[in-house]
Amino acid sequence: QLHFVESGGGLVQPGGSLRLSCAASGFTMDSYAIGWFRQAPGKERDAGPCISGGTAHYADSVKGRFTISRDNAKKTAYLQMNSLKPEDTAVYYCAAEIDLHIITIQEMCGILKGWGYWGQGTQVTVSS
Repeated sequence: QLHFVESGGGLVQPGGSLRLSCAASGFTMDSYAIGWFRQAPGKERDAGPCISGGTAHYADSVKGRFTISRDNAKKTAYLQMNSLKPEDTAVYYCAAEIDLHIITIQEMCGILKGWGYWGQGTQVTVSS
């Protein structure tokens, strides 16, 4: 059974950094795209960075500040978040889906309903 455990969330001051981890079990990550999505209070879930193989896509709101990476051998994906802003406050979710290479990772990132496997989420709060 495919399973994720997210970690690394917490409270950080504006301008600070956090590194989220998503440890997978029950499947081999190599053929899967991995995405980080976030949901702020009272808002819909938004696409965050996504990665398939070595190709990553970033939403404009996080481009230049966030970096997604993966270590298939460790079955772990990461989200390095720098220069955090209060508007980055949200629950962050790790997700996975098999990448059949029919559409680009940018397109996959934008279709939330297309992601079949989700973690439980980890809270990130940016506040002074």
